[in-house]
Amino acid sequence: MAPALGDMEPAEAESVYFNEYPPPKALPKHEALARAFIELHVEANRRVVLVTSGGTTVPLETQTVRFIDNFSAGTRGATSAEYFLQQGYAVIFLHRQYSLLPYSRHYSHSTNCFLDFMDEAPPVVGAANQDDGSIVVRDEYQDQMRDVLRKYRYAKKNNRLLLLPFTTVAEYMFELRSMAKLMRPLGPNALFYLAAAVSDFFIPRNRMVEHKIQSSELPPEYEKDSAVGGEGDEIYTGENEAEPGSRKKLVINLDPVPKFLHRLVDGWAPDGSMVVSFKLETDPALLVYKARTALQRYSHHLVIGNLLSTRKWEVVFITPDAPHERWIRVPKARRSKSISGVEDQVGLAEIKKGGAAPTETRQQPTQAEGPVDDGLEIEGLIIPELVKLHDKMIEKKNKATP
Repeated sequence: MAPALGDMEPAEAESVYFNEYPPPKALPKHEALARAFIELHVEANRRVVLVTSGGTTVPLETQTVRFIDNFSAGTRGATSAEYFLQQGYAVIFLHRQYSLLPYSRHYSHSTNCFLDFMDEAPPVVGAANQDDGSIVVRDEYQDQMRDVLRKYRYAKKNNRLLLLPFTTVAEYMFELRSMAKLMRPLGPNALFYLAAAVSDFFIPRNRMVEHKIQSSELPPEYEKDSAVGGEGDEIYTGENEAEPGSRKKLVINLDPVPKFLHRLVDGWAPDGSMVVSFKLETDPALLVYKARTALQRYSHHLVIGNLLSTRKWEVVFITPDAPHERWIRVPKARRSKSISGVEDQVGLAEIKKGGAAPTETRQQPTQAEGPVDDGLEIEGLIIPELVKLHDKMIEKKNKATP
């Protein structure tokens, strides 16, 4: 029996994984766009950040009808990309298709339909057709929309933002590896901000059925090539097993997705570049421990830990250098409302691991006003602090280079 990917050396696991899947059809086009984008900014000596955003799907069939997904809408990534652009970075935005995008996020996923922001202008007096009035932004949204529109147009006009989509976890892995290698000419000017919610489990392609998994029994003559019955569990995604009565259940065996963060740090990414990952947990007692473990295991530069229930109001920076752990919080008076948030849990992860009572963020919130929201977006605190860490890394690299 061949060893599982998790039991292989990183380079061997990489070879096996990427040989098992065909490259995404869009990859050559994405590589051409990214190569031109990167060359432009290398010439300008500008920093480039690869922001990954949104969730990844795990297909259950080769011709995918069903898949496993997660809750991520891409809010962290899309919001962070805007603040990186504000800090002068060029941004490659590698995102789940149809998830939130920088700038349009303010309207595409609003609680209002985007049509509520618009109105018809009064018809021009004397016009032949009184039904051909212009479409305008409603007065109450003019200032907000103008601000967002100007920032978006500046980013597009100056070629500061490149949007590249993915859907499945395999597509994400191919894109990440390719973009990292293309970014090598940037050296320490490259930053990786891995905010995508990447699946921890998947179905290897050699165990995936081709056609839709059937929810009911088929006649024997149809079973050979279906997902019901067949030649054994080892080659099928799932099977229908009888339960008491007439009910059926689907059993799915998932394998761990290989952890390629080591390969990103030591093989794919530019020498001297900065790699930042995220650790999301739901248990306050585990957050800091899991973030520290990830930092030690993969030898990158920063893990940003956040709890599901408080992620819009607080994060913790876990770094290899002192002070090792630093909490960043939106001041209570500036916190935006969150349907999924539990404000009573702010600071709980810091207390759970035995630290002192939490304090409000030490950063000056006036330096990180949200683009349009009345509340202060925590990404407006995260990104300036992250840029300071990147400054120090670049300065250190430059001093070490003769």
